[in-house]
Formats: sequence, structure tokens, C-alpha cells
Amino acid sequence: SGAGRERQVFQSKVGKTSLIMSLVSEEFPDDVPLRAEEITIPADVTPERVPTHIVDYSEAEQSDEQLYQEISKANVICIVYSVNNKKVPLILVGNKSDLVEHSSMETILPIMNQYSDIETCVECSAKNLKNISELFYYAQKAVLHPTGPLYCPEEKEMKPSCIKSLTRIFKVSDLDNDGILNDKELNFFQRTCFNMPLAPQALEDVKNVVRKNMTDGVEDNGLTLKGFLFLHTLFIQRGRHETTWTVLRRFGYDDDLELHQEYLFPLLKIPADCTTELNHNAYLFLQSVFDKHDKDRDCALSPEEVKDLFKVFPYMPWGPDVNNTVCTNDQGWITYQGYLSQWTLTTYLDVQRCLDVRDYVYMLVKYLCIGVNYCGLSVTRVVCVLTRNKRIDLQKKQTQRSVFRCNILGARGSGKTSFLQAFLGRNLLKQRKIREDHKSFYSINTTYVYGQEKYLLVRLCISLPEDLACDVVCLVYDVNNPRSFEYCAKVYKQYFMDSKTPCTMIASKSDLHEARQHYSLTPLDFCRKNKLHPPQPWTCNTVDAPNKDLYTKLTTMAMYPHMAQADLKSSTFWLRASVGATVFAVLGFAMYRAILKQR
Repeated sequence: SGAGRERQVFQSKVGKTSLIMSLVSEEFPDDVPLRAEEITIPADVTPERVPTHIVDYSEAEQSDEQLYQEISKANVICIVYSVNNKKVPLILVGNKSDLVEHSSMETILPIMNQYSDIETCVECSAKNLKNISELFYYAQKAVLHPTGPLYCPEEKEMKPSCIKSLTRIFKVSDLDNDGILNDKELNFFQRTCFNMPLAPQALEDVKNVVRKNMTDGVEDNGLTLKGFLFLHTLFIQRGRHETTWTVLRRFGYDDDLELHQEYLFPLLKIPADCTTELNHNAYLFLQSVFDKHDKDRDCALSPEEVKDLFKVFPYMPWGPDVNNTVCTNDQGWITYQGYLSQWTLTTYLDVQRCLDVRDYVYMLVKYLCIGVNYCGLSVTRVVCVLTRNKRIDLQKKQTQRSVFRCNILGARGSGKTSFLQAFLGRNLLKQRKIREDHKSFYSINTTYVYGQEKYLLVRLCISLPEDLACDVVCLVYDVNNPRSFEYCAKVYKQYFMDSKTPCTMIASKSDLHEARQHYSLTPLDFCRKNKLHPPQPWTCNTVDAPNKDLYTKLTTMAMYPHMAQADLKSSTFWLRASVGATVFAVLGFAMYRAILKQR
């Protein structure tokens, strides 16, 4: 009769029934049944004047046997899929090749090249067992090593997302940052991805392949980025997708060429009263990264060098406030010590805030750590150390921690921000040049207590109550403002009077006239009554960098809170601590300059 029988079939929830009902009613149905009734479209309403019988299929109502019977009657089958679902790779299989003398591959290959969803095509014979194992090998390969995310057959080139991922991998593997993978770096890359090095002749063969196909793929007997990308394009074009996928997955990429969240942010549970610090391996690694990008060897990172360092990141994690959080040189560039301090700060804070800030040091290390061969190890063990509970430190009257937190509180205008910036060596004149939108709520720097290098993290507390957990508290008041001390006294009595956290009063702007405070007790009497140290005079209105002895005292109080009410009152104690800090700071700087010269 010339009638066409059309069969709609595929998985559920893709819209098969909706298509049929929209065709009949010319509007989208609100209520869709599991299966549409069989309908016949009259010949006079079809362009070719042929009646069409449409049969729907429902997996819930029909068996596989019924499906097979319907398919055997159909003239055409509509395979429906939902475009918002992940595409499933397809393999064209030509079976019963034993029944013909010729191959159909010449006809099939253009079809395969036309549709990117088709991974490959294969001719086989169940009777002669031809390509049977190969068929299922290709099926596994299509799932494990799909072509779609990597390569565009129409353009005959890798997709932008694949190029971006491989470019990052190249930069990570370029350990000396010269834009070329030398033999040592290529072998390291090979061991990282495939657990075995390349023989010298194999290395030369690889480079010769690149040389034959492009002029700028090999320079100074090393592989350039263009050569690296060409090799992976060649692997894909020759059907060796598994090579490229092995590389991508070794560097943390998933099937959509996105870095795994587990790769970037491993789960790390922090018990109460514990903190996180970088361990020795992490500092060595970060030092090597700094050396790699400090091209002019001036012990500081220029804006261009910082930008180059973070090229492997999806975005720039450091804002302008970082330059006012850590030490910089006279040009405002982050110094070597400032660079280490920033990652120390990030490690301490971001775990505390449940990875709320996305530039957490895990991100840095997992983006770059292949260059230090941390593969196969837990990043939490490699990167950071979980400190002992503070209560145990108090009981044992000693600590192994290296980072201590100091909270600063005080009335508006008392000098809290100046105290923060003075820790970075900036006097009042330099502080006035800082833009308001570039200011930071933190500063971090090193101090020396009995010859031990420690980090003191100073945090500006704006409003109360907020997170007041810390190792030492600074209550800052303006000696020239008669109402400034009252705020410090109230805060101490409300939050710290019954606390075991050591506190100290800072008599800020001590270069100005000391006004009588409008409070029932003088600052000195208040401190005596509450068994606190006498108010510590402090100013940043100096010609040179402000004195840092007070920060050493704060670090010492944080390290030895049990001594805060006893030995710390002794001026001899502070003298010993200050002298020790000065001596070791001078020696440490001299040693670093000597190492730098050798480097």
C-alpha cells in the first residue's frame, strides 16, 4: 500500500511519547502517558502523500520480545535521545562479513567521520570469529578512552579544552620554566604518567617524529609546547587515545577534562583546638616553585613573575590585598619570605574556614606538585601537618607548632590597622600610601623566639562577637584619645577575663601626648588589677621601619601561655627573647644571601 511503518524506541525519559503527542495535537502535552496509542497519519497530510503508522514503545509496559516483534515490522526506526544527557559513544558494527567477498568500510568510514558520536567502526563475523574480541575491546576503549572530549574529526585537530589541559600539564612538567621539555624533564614526565623512563634512542625517535612534521616542535634538543601538542594529536589520530587519557588522568582530569574536586580539595577533618601547618616537604616544594619563577634572582616576584607562576591556575588566586598581608620590597613586590608567609597563612586559615577561599594551598600543590614527585601519596600527608591539641600543649608546657594567631581589638581609630602593617616593616608614611580597597585584615611575618623561627599571624577583628579563637590577644587603645581605653576594658571583661588566652594592652600612638583616660581605673591600674602586663607603648610614626620587639613578645606569649602571668613579667626575659631574635634574624639573612649567591 506504500504505507510507512515508523517505530519510536530508546530508553525512558527522553521524550519519545511527547514527540508523538505534540505531532498529533500541535502543542506540548502537560500530562504524558507511559505510552501513546498507535496512530496513523493520513496520506493527504504528509508531504510525500504516504500514510504513516506510528508505534510508541514503553519499557515499563512492553517486553524485549514485543520490542523485537515491532522492530521486525518497521520500515524505519527513530532512535530518540535527550540532548541534555551525556552522549554515549557509538560503534558501527558490520556483522556477517563471511557472507560477502568485499568490505563495506569504504562506505562506512565517511559516515563515521561525519558524526563525532561514532567512535569507530569494525567488520566482524560471528561464524568465522573474525574481530569478535576486537569488537568488545573497541567497546571498552570507547568508554574508557573516548574521542569526543579530545578531538574534533571535522577540523582534524584537538578541542580547545584538551589543548588547555595539555598546556597546563606541559607547564607543570617544565621544571626549569624555560618553555622546553629537555630529556630529564621528558623522562620525569614519562615516569610520572607511565611508571617507566624512555630509553635514550626512544627519546630521539620521538623528537625525530616531531622534527619531520614541524619546524618549531623541537628547540635546543628539547620538546616545545607545539611539539608536545602535536604528539598528542598524532596519538589520537592513530587511535592511541589511551596514551593521552593516561596523561590527563594522571594529572587529575575527569572525563569532561575538569580537575576532580577530590584532586583539588581532599577532605581533611580538623579536630577542635588543632590547626594546620605546612610541613617541611611543602616548604621545600614552595621554595623550588619560587626559584623557578624568580627569573631575575632578586628574591622577589614581580607582577609578571606572579602572573607566570599562576598560569597553571584557572584564575588568579591572589588579589592586591596580598601585597599588604605579607612583606614586600621597595617596589611593592612580594619577597621570598612574603611568598612563604602567604602560603603559611592560607594553609592555616582556609582549612579552618572549610576551604571557603579557593586559593587553598592544596590547589597550588596539586596544580604543581607533579614536579616534586608526590604522586601516589596522600596530599594531606605531603602538604600539611595537623598540630597537637592546644590543651595538651598547655599540660606539657611546650609546643611544636610553628604558626600562632594574634587577634587585634580596639576602638575605631585606635591604630589597629597601623599595628597590622607595622609588622611588615611599614612606618606611618608608607602606610598612608595604601589604597583603601587594597587593605587586608591580616598580616603575617616571621619572628624568632629563643632562636626558633615562628610565624605570627595577626588578625584584625572588626566586629564582636566573632571568631575570637587565637593564641594571644592585643587590645589596642589610643593614648591621645581619652575614650579609647574604655572599649578595651569592656572587651577584656566581657570576653577574656575568664579565658586562658594571654592578653596584652597596647598603648598606641605613644609619640603623642598621653591623655587621661575616661575610665574608673588608669590603664596601668587596670592591668595590675587583672594581672596583665603593663600597657606596652608603641608607635609607627618613625623614620625607619617600626620596632618589632613587641611582635616577638606576642609570639612568646602565644608559645608559652602558662608563663604569661609569671616569667613574662621579667624584663630580663624580654631582653633574652629580643636579643635571641635579633641574632638569629641576622644569621638567617646572611645564610640566605650566601645560598642565593651560590644559586
